[in-house]
Amino acid sequence: MSAPSVWILNHYAVTPDLPGGTRHIDLGRELAKRGWHVTIFASSFQHHDHREAKLVPGEMWKLETVDGVRFVWIRTTPYAGNSLRRVLNMTSFMLRAWWIGRRLPATSAGIEIPKVVVGSSVHPLAVVAAWRLARRHRARFVMEVRDLWPETLVDMGELRAGSLTWKVLRSLMDFLYRRSDAVITVLPHAGEAIAARGVPEERIAWIPNGTNVERFDPAPRVRAPGAPFVVMYVGAHGRANALDVLLGAARIAQTQAGDAVRFVLVGDGPEKPRLVEEATRLGLTNLVFRPPVPKDAVPRTLADADATVAVLLDLPLYRYGTSLNKLADYLAAGRPILLAGAAKNNPVAEERCGLSVPPGDPEALASAALELAAATPERRAEMGRRARAYAKAHHDWDLLAERFAGVLDGVVARGHKP
Repeated sequence: MSAPSVWILNHYAVTPDLPGGTRHIDLGRELAKRGWHVTIFASSFQHHDHREAKLVPGEMWKLETVDGVRFVWIRTTPYAGNSLRRVLNMTSFMLRAWWIGRRLPATSAGIEIPKVVVGSSVHPLAVVAAWRLARRHRARFVMEVRDLWPETLVDMGELRAGSLTWKVLRSLMDFLYRRSDAVITVLPHAGEAIAARGVPEERIAWIPNGTNVERFDPAPRVRAPGAPFVVMYVGAHGRANALDVLLGAARIAQTQAGDAVRFVLVGDGPEKPRLVEEATRLGLTNLVFRPPVPKDAVPRTLADADATVAVLLDLPLYRYGTSLNKLADYLAAGRPILLAGAAKNNPVAEERCGLSVPPGDPEALASAALELAAATPERRAEMGRRARAYAKAHHDWDLLAERFAGVLDGVVARGHKP
């Protein structure tokens, strides 16, 4: 019997040589070990730095195999910022993924007809394409919820509840929920909300974002006498990342302790130019911006940190919890973590692997950073050990892939659709 094939449509999927989240190639590697053929459909235009990363001029798509996982790179409309062109970028991904996917098994050697098609809802148009391809190939359809639509847009202030766009998006999501054979969510407390949209509870699985724990060196950074205590942020620089709070904390820490604590921000995003300008205006000498790094460079980047930091906006959507890519990496790195936020799940507080403060409070964040810097090495090392143990028990890709494979095996066991 031939190995089953799964197609995963994630507009923003990347390989480890690029910045960004590598959820699906990390899962794909592990699924391949369990006998699955994995093909990921992704845009070749990179969201993090707004550049064409995989296709040469004239190419509309191509196949690439990375660590045993096949990628279908698709040319999409380029854009910058949240403009109409970003909507066109999403639409072009949906249409081209459908067009390529419907013909792919017949035109490309070694590409099997899928048993399961997974649509990842970083935006819902990718899920629409996945549903259509599942129908085309008489495959099972699994919906992966990474952002709740339209709730996320409403809570971010980008959409008014009850508006025509809201009604359209809600109807579309209800349509997709009802047609899914299973729903995977990265949010730990979203199951009840998804069940209320018509999905039986037994078909909902929580599989958070993860990390490869063994790739991180948990040994504390060796700091020369008088060297600053480094608090590091690694991730996107967007509005949702609330980095103004981090700048405010750096200003307060500088006033109280000079350059004894240094904040290092690694990454890129639409807010970065403004944040750099604001840091200059504030005269921050204890805050450094660095360019983004490929995902496979994150472990050695975090090795240069004494502590890590994540900041959340104060939004109702966090009542469903959160599953930050960066937090999984922070835990694996074995460093104390500063978390500014009010999500329903809080492993930093629950596992005592760092300090947690309320969202939107630069003074509290600065105080926590100074407290960590003044703590004994033994106290920080114990926080780091608890962080790494939690990552190993709850976020290692081997564990998460076993759960993901269980979902796929379960829907395949029901047989192909007529």
